[in-house]
Amino acid sequence: MDYKVFESSEGNVSKYVFTTEKFVLESVLYKYESFAKRTVICCSIQSGCPVGCIFCGTGNKFIQNVDSDTIVKQIELVLKDKNIENVNSMCEKFQIMFMSMGEPMLNWKELKIALYKLNVLYPNAQLLISTIGVNNDEVFNDLIKISSEIDKIGLQFSIHKSNDVERNKLIPYKNKYSLREIRDRGMFWNKMTGRPVYLNYCLTDENSKSEDIENLKNLFSPIIFNFTFSVICEKDSDLKSSSEKQLPKIRIFEKEFLKDGYNTRIFDPAGQDDIGGGCGQLWYVQNFLNKKSNG
Repeated sequence: MDYKVFESSEGNVSKYVFTTEKFVLESVLYKYESFAKRTVICCSIQSGCPVGCIFCGTGNKFIQNVDSDTIVKQIELVLKDKNIENVNSMCEKFQIMFMSMGEPMLNWKELKIALYKLNVLYPNAQLLISTIGVNNDEVFNDLIKISSEIDKIGLQFSIHKSNDVERNKLIPYKNKYSLREIRDRGMFWNKMTGRPVYLNYCLTDENSKSEDIENLKNLFSPIIFNFTFSVICEKDSDLKSSSEKQLPKIRIFEKEFLKDGYNTRIFDPAGQDDIGGGCGQLWYVQNFLNKKSNG
């Protein structure tokens, strides 16, 4: 695969765009303080995505699934390019997240193989799967099985709304779990693995009201579920303006959960607004996808 690298001006984020004649992939490398302190790579599972979240630049421009070797190759090339191939010995915390482009549960066969390969190559790496919650219990039970075998696997559901009516508008993909089904399966995954379940909630003015807080607390117990509150990067706006507007509101929203004992974190994407925004937002990638889908 050929690749281009887009560096943020602040030096903390690098975007890798991998291309062949058939597809485009994106991986995002984050450096927290230093690579030795914490290194995070978000990598693609599919080229484009069939889910069609309305805020995402890749939208429903789906090209193809990619095989396990291609998933692993993204990680290897990023680490080689930055001369940090010795992550097993040098990194205090190394995380690989399957959430850059594509829905992991819609390419489960290849992702499962990749998980085994990556666990051998990088035994200290945390392997986080981020999903909308595709309605497929056979796949979910298989995820529980491998999560029990590999204690580095983490699970995150992207929920973004506190009720199913609004969530269906934001994430129009029909074959997905309801919020209650996500809760029930998250509780079961926690029971089988002993690990917390993460919930990714991107805040906007429309989903940060008191009723949203109440709905989320009623659904998800702080004993099992941890929240990540994020800036939502609109595909037609830059992250800098989004961050400046939303972060103060997110911090107020977060306090309502902290006081009830929830484990929370805020994803602040500062530093990547000058390289095309969040995962799946890079204009280079969108142009490639548009040409393919229109061709």
